[in-house]
Amino acid sequence: MANQKKAYLALCVTSIVWGTTWVASKMGINHMPAFELASIRQFLGGSIYILFFLFIKGAKLPTRKQFLWLVPMALLMFVSSNGIATYGLQFITSGLAALIAALYPLSVVLIERFYFKAIKIMPQTLIGLLLGLLGIGFIFYKDSLTVHGTNYLLGVSLSMFAMLTWSVGSIIIARTKININAYYSIGWQMMISAILMGGFTFLSGNYIPFSQIPTISWVAIIYMVIGGSVFAFISFIYSMKHLQASIASLYAYINPIVAIWVGSLILQESMSWNSIVGTICTLIGVYMVNNSLKKQKDPVEAIADADAM
Repeated sequence: MANQKKAYLALCVTSIVWGTTWVASKMGINHMPAFELASIRQFLGGSIYILFFLFIKGAKLPTRKQFLWLVPMALLMFVSSNGIATYGLQFITSGLAALIAALYPLSVVLIERFYFKAIKIMPQTLIGLLLGLLGIGFIFYKDSLTVHGTNYLLGVSLSMFAMLTWSVGSIIIARTKININAYYSIGWQMMISAILMGGFTFLSGNYIPFSQIPTISWVAIIYMVIGGSVFAFISFIYSMKHLQASIASLYAYINPIVAIWVGSLILQESMSWNSIVGTICTLIGVYMVNNSLKKQKDPVEAIADADAM
């Protein structure tokens, strides 16, 4: 019973911290280039994982074969998904960015169904897909180009692209067997992505010297690394061990709600009735789709766990 209470507390920590990292990221990029922030964040986060496994767990360096797998996965999961999502966050609210990221089960279903022919579109899946699309329609109804301009469309497009690449990367991870610890792999993917994004920011000239990075951006980065990549991730693992998977996975539906409310309070991001109704419809749709996946024996059913990063 004590472990279960701690597990529920861990679930709350996961939901709140991962939801607020969207707001922290938004605060950080208001004062520095997005790819530079993403690069520093992934470098620090990757260093923690790599050093832990190398010096605490006694792991060996990845083999050449493993590196050849880690590089493209780093491009998909962190350079594209995280880096581009962070860049797109400049043009949309943190709540909308979090909600778009939560749509990945819908895209996974479509990819699995039409490319791999592995998913059956059951009534629950279809209703979930329709609800998700309906929710997005509510959010964008009278609230897009006419209100926010072309940059808003750019931000949405970049966030959608980032979400799609996360879906593709998640499917590859689920379907590919590579002999390396999943969390050690994440650390190396973070480090590789940090080097690639750091090189891009340096070559493009779109960066500021470390000495000129304002305190608020450093606070945001440290919060995302220590809070999001360490404490929330540990809490997520603990909740998965001591709660039913269906309960532990609820964080994925709470994250966008947290991001929307905290963003409206701290960043004064607008929250219309359209966005509220759309968010509710979308999250219900995502839940129904995710639930229908768990009833089918396919590697993709475990993809929800990949959203931990």
